[in-house]
Amino acid sequence: MLWVDKYRPKTLDQMIVHQDIVQNLKKLVSEQDCPHLLFYGPSGSGKKTLVRALLRQMFGASAEKVKVENKTWKIDAGTRTIEIELTTLSSTHHVEMNPSDAGFQDRYIVQEIIKEMAKNRPIDTKGKKSFKVLVLNEVDKLSREAQHSLRRTMEKYSASCRLILCCNSSSKVTEAIRSRCLNIRINSPPEDEIVKVLEFTAKKEGLTLPAGFAARIAGKTNRSLRRAVLSFETCRVQQYPFSSNQAIPPMDWEEYVSEIVSETMTEQSPKMLFQVRGKLYELLINCIPAEIILKRMLYELLRKLDSELKHEVCHWAAYYEHRMRQGQKAIFHLEAFVAKFMSIYKAFLISTFA
Repeated sequence: MLWVDKYRPKTLDQMIVHQDIVQNLKKLVSEQDCPHLLFYGPSGSGKKTLVRALLRQMFGASAEKVKVENKTWKIDAGTRTIEIELTTLSSTHHVEMNPSDAGFQDRYIVQEIIKEMAKNRPIDTKGKKSFKVLVLNEVDKLSREAQHSLRRTMEKYSASCRLILCCNSSSKVTEAIRSRCLNIRINSPPEDEIVKVLEFTAKKEGLTLPAGFAARIAGKTNRSLRRAVLSFETCRVQQYPFSSNQAIPPMDWEEYVSEIVSETMTEQSPKMLFQVRGKLYELLINCIPAEIILKRMLYELLRKLDSELKHEVCHWAAYYEHRMRQGQKAIFHLEAFVAKFMSIYKAFLISTFA
């Protein structure tokens, strides 16, 4: 088991980071009732860990007894029947799912499946919690129609169901949903808190850390707690005992993106564009989000480009990111950005050496 899962806090008391948020969540639970919640913040900041620890605080150890189900749902959509396959993680008290996995059919998930789950009031033998919790991940990727349906579900079944929503950016969640939730911003933890987590992990594994080694890892992971723990485990696999000047390897996909950028700056041609398309496909099928690929490409370009080109490249990166969010096929927009950059860079080279 990976360390990031092995040493994930199971209760709010075990949390090392976000202590101010932890105290506020404890107060919510002590009031015996809980509003709809919206957790938002950057990837790797600890949103899902907080949500699971909150469920444990609310319902006790039974919230950890979960089962994974892969169900196929048949939904009547006017003149036809739609089959939607969805994976859910559930206990007797909650159900966790990612409705955006259904793509453009996400509105049917919200209209039928979530509604059906929200109707069923849980059997509470202790009489403390008379509601069920639905945890929905990546709410910011839901279509507008699905979000409007979700708002109606929140209003209609609030007596028997509480929603806990998770997303990276609250700006992509409609105002109607945000106004019906208690919004909780989960910032990336500061580097000193990440160092504490790495020291805790090292202690559990019986490892000796050189002075400043954990701080170096924290400084190279862009304040992503998950990435820091993964990098720490990678360093352990590559070399132990640790040395104070040991290299901290970058993520494989980051090196791959760096290769793509180097190739596009070396040659601007249809042949190179075709090769880059294949590499972008490979990143996407390995579950690297398209927005992350685009941001990393821009980061690598800005490191290598002349200052007079940086503003224009940033403009087109923002343009294609916006189009990517409106469209369905991310590869089209990634490839269009690469083609646009090739055009800009080739014109720059011609004007420079003319």
